[in-house]
Amino acid sequence: MARVCEICGRGPDYGRSVSHSGKRSRKVRAPNLQRVHAVIDGVRRRIRVCTRCLKAGKVQKA
Repeated sequence: MARVCEICGRGPDYGRSVSHSGKRSRKVRAPNLQRVHAVIDGVRRRIRVCTRCLKAGKVQKA
């Protein structure tokens, strides 16, 4: 499952850009994911984590 944080489950956010004239185009805001080595249940694993979780200290880096 790509583009999803394995800690908090944050994924892409879909919406539309609306210009001054009212013209609409699709927009995707993806979370800033990083692949990090983390310790999960005593085992070193490589996971995708958003920077919000890394900054909050929810991940114990290996």
